[in-house]
Amino acid sequence: MDFKKRSVWSELEDLIRSNSDISELDKTLIFKNIMNMRNEKINLLITGATGSGKSSTINALFGDDVAKVGNTPNPETMSIEKFDLENLILWDSPGLGDSVDQDLRHTTNIVKKLNELDKNGKPLIDLVLVLIDGSTRDMGTSYQLINEVIIPNLKDKNRILVAINQCDIAMKGKHWNNIKNEPENELNNFLNEKVKSVFERIYDSTKVQVNPIFYSAAKNYNISKLLSFIITATPEEKRVLYSHNINENQNVWKNNDSKEYNDKIKKDLTSSVIKGLTAGSLAGASIGSAIPVIGNLVGGIVGGLIGGIIGWFS
Repeated sequence: MDFKKRSVWSELEDLIRSNSDISELDKTLIFKNIMNMRNEKINLLITGATGSGKSSTINALFGDDVAKVGNTPNPETMSIEKFDLENLILWDSPGLGDSVDQDLRHTTNIVKKLNELDKNGKPLIDLVLVLIDGSTRDMGTSYQLINEVIIPNLKDKNRILVAINQCDIAMKGKHWNNIKNEPENELNNFLNEKVKSVFERIYDSTKVQVNPIFYSAAKNYNISKLLSFIITATPEEKRVLYSHNINENQNVWKNNDSKEYNDKIKKDLTSSVIKGLTAGSLAGASIGSAIPVIGNLVGGIVGGLIGGIIGWFS
């Protein structure tokens, strides 16, 4: 099956429709839930200091030219760009640190976006990804953004992620193994210390625990880790929505500090689909008996989808 040409929704509908182990009553509820999932949106705000690599990160995760074409300026926020990828909407805030006046305008726009509500009265932004330039020691702008702008305007502090980009040049390009495309031990230790330092500085200022990771969009290193990082922090019922937008460039997903991310992504997407399909079952519907059957069907679909896109690094 070609899971990119046909959406996961179409595959689910066909498999559910043809399965005799699921009652017609359950199928009706399942199809309703599929329609609800189709209409869901993930809103991801990506921000950081100038030079942190927002565009290259977007392209690495979701497609090589996403941040170059198809963007629509949002007139309400003026400078925040909107990338509408069907179920996934990316909000790209301009880099901070160029001037005091620009930073004030940009942070005002970020605060406005963070406080925007959707049609159900819930926060529009599901997740905030703050990127830090790992090649610089001067991270004052990043800490100010995180500690004074993002965290105070998020009721749910689990909605903020911090990722350190450009890990390949964190020591001015030293100790990066270009053959294996990974950091050598000295650089790896340096990066782990930087992760620890970022965690401590944020916690000391805000008492909020944010666990950063490091990666390189330019070298396509730890991109799978970053994707897993994002998916895990997304509300479970919305995680499956990433599946239609994963970058199909195989080279992006090859080099990571662990081979466990593929299974983690597959597990998170599978549980997301099952939860979406069985929504309402606790309210008296009979669908509970069909959950084992649904689990097997969903596992096959998600396994095929992920195996076809990022399975080769496992």
